[in-house]
Amino acid sequence: MQTWNDVIRLANHGSPAPDKRVEKTDAEWRAQLTPEQYHVTRQHGTERAFTGEYCEAHEAGLYACVCCGTPLYDSRTKFESGTGWPSFTQPVQENAIRYKKDTSYGMTRVEVLCNVCDAHQGHVFPDGPPPSGLRLCINSAAIKLVTEPAQVG
Repeated sequence: MQTWNDVIRLANHGSPAPDKRVEKTDAEWRAQLTPEQYHVTRQHGTERAFTGEYCEAHEAGLYACVCCGTPLYDSRTKFESGTGWPSFTQPVQENAIRYKKDTSYGMTRVEVLCNVCDAHQGHVFPDGPPPSGLRLCINSAAIKLVTEPAQVG
């Protein structure tokens, strides 16, 4: 189980290598994604609070990267944070996501990216529930709910 100390270590020294890499041109990403998905995942944007499709979703399954289909989060780690974005306490595996120091907008945060295709997911904060204390605050536009194992990938 990852903790805030693990997140800081990984943000400063690098995350474990992913099982695979997916790289596409900007034109290919634009053709594949909706304008909002492109803005959030490729331009590091943020959807408005309480507007995302998965903000209040409670269906069982895995949440995969909308860009490459890599499973990133399990619905069993999703919780109601009251922030207006889907929140999770852990990634599905340590090398699924990458943490990166983010100093934009005059503040220091830790950005969460898909480790396979570098899609911006959101940010992680140390104010989640026990036992990890993590709140991975994720944009709905960056993920898709996958309920059948055959749909993953």
